Amino acid sequence: MSKDLSPEAILGQLETPDLGPYYLFHGPSDFLKENTIAKVKRKILDPATADFNLQVFYADETTPGQVLEAACSVPFMADRRIVIVRRTESYRKSDQERFLPYLDNPATSTCLLLVASTVDFRQPLFARIRKKGRSVFFAPLKEARIIPWLRSTAREMGLDISPEACAYLYQIVGSSLMELYGELEKLSVRYGKSPVGIEQVKEMAAKTRAHSIFELMNYISEKDPGKALNVLHKLLAQGGREAALRILGMLNRQLRLLWQVKAMRERGKERDIPTALGIPPFFARRLRDQGDGWTEAELREFLESLCLADTRLKSGSREDIILDHLIMSLCKGEAQEEI
Repeated sequence: MSKDLSPEAILGQLETPDLGPYYLFHGPSDFLKENTIAKVKRKILDPATADFNLQVFYADETTPGQVLEAACSVPFMADRRIVIVRRTESYRKSDQERFLPYLDNPATSTCLLLVASTVDFRQPLFARIRKKGRSVFFAPLKEARIIPWLRSTAREMGLDISPEACAYLYQIVGSSLMELYGELEKLSVRYGKSPVGIEQVKEMAAKTRAHSIFELMNYISEKDPGKALNVLHKLLAQGGREAALRILGMLNRQLRLLWQVKAMRERGKERDIPTALGIPPFFARRLRDQGDGWTEAELREFLESLCLADTRLKSGSREDIILDHLIMSLCKGEAQEEI
């Protein structure tokens, strides 16, 4: 059975005459899906006639016949047109089977994009598209790929941002591609084609919640409970339980990185840390310095404490009490106990 294509494969095809007449875009990363769809639109559609050559349908609101009629339509004053069908996973088996003859003899002047979240490849439509080699899976980016993605996206925007600034931005914002993209857009608007380094990112982020989370992690690493609690209470005032869960996520990532760095140093693999963890050398050095204040056993216990705090929050416990206790225990170098 054919395997799924990567989003990068589709983007590569945009630069050649090899873009196919139809694709299935599926997977959990909605941002990457929409970003790729936007690039397909820009490549295929002429702005002057785009409104006439783009049709968007929703599978739970539209019959297959309507979609197929649109797919077979001739482009208006252009070489190609795009037909997008969202929520394709909602089609019943009988609906899917109506597309099969079209897949065998598609209109070459149409790019048909079937978009779904989770698909069952035992279903006829999805199985046929994958067999034809036109199923594209959009997975969440792994941590090692986020900084390269930031650099690539910045280049597309014409933003001259340093690798160190990308790493810093990732640390203060987190792994949400939508939020990272938004920050890149703000940097692009503010600095244009001027070089952007860590100081420019700090200036842009100085008043944002993400920057405060970054400060919180720094104060915990420095084991300064007074400053850490001060930042924590500001964050909770801004976002309540949602902010509390986000704080736990950021702390979890930071402590896991510190743990990995310490483990690699103890195995004599310090030079391999940037490549193994997908982080710039300067950030690896900073993690090394922060990690000196922790033992590997402490980090393991604190990760367990984060999981315990997460469970308590999701069970309805008060976020201020849970996180106050967690921050104090981290700063004091004590594993969290039952409260």
